[in-house]
Amino acid sequence: MSDLPAPTPRTVRSFVKRGGRTTLAQSRALTQLWPSYGVDPGVGEIDLDALYGRRAPRVLEIGFGDGESLVSRAAATPEADFLGVEVHPPGVGHCLLLAADAALCNMRVVRQDAIEVLTLRVAPACLSEVLIWFPDPWPKKRHHKRRIIQPEFATLVASRLAPGGRLRFATDWQPYAEHALDVLNAHSAFRNRAPDSRFVARPTERPLTKFERRGLRLGHAVYDLDYSRL
Repeated sequence: MSDLPAPTPRTVRSFVKRGGRTTLAQSRALTQLWPSYGVDPGVGEIDLDALYGRRAPRVLEIGFGDGESLVSRAAATPEADFLGVEVHPPGVGHCLLLAADAALCNMRVVRQDAIEVLTLRVAPACLSEVLIWFPDPWPKKRHHKRRIIQPEFATLVASRLAPGGRLRFATDWQPYAEHALDVLNAHSAFRNRAPDSRFVARPTERPLTKFERRGLRLGHAVYDLDYSRL
């Protein structure tokens, strides 16, 4: 096993356990499809080569919601392997149903805190991309510490990305976009891929998710960030 950093006690999380109704189909998927697509939570490093049965570029999506973007990218990119991280059962169940419908062989999901997954379960320098699409912006000032994009998180992601790997982020909340820009532009392990070191154009390969559609309906601009690991 790689020499992974020891976990530290965490009292501030970037998510809350929402209630949400799990449909009968989603419940069945969580039971019946989990053996095919699920990775049980734990503290041991995941052997990704054994998990996917091959060696390929590895993409981690954090907070995949209902799995629209994860399944779409995995289906469109069969030469890469995708690992999704989500904690909410309805979204995980829906993602499993989409994956089964698409007959995917290159996608797995884990129901666990993303910080724990990155710290304990993913080896250093093994990822080609980390994707974070429309995370909770925690708009109230007293909740800003809950935003996942923080200097410590950037350091952790950098340690798991291979040199040249990419961290990609999108939000429709401008204050959060500016916060993420400040954090990542200041980090010595990352280079902003935008010519002006700000935001990039919306990537054509990023699927349109319900969170982005909701933001657009509300008249919000969408901000994309794209960084390379130095």
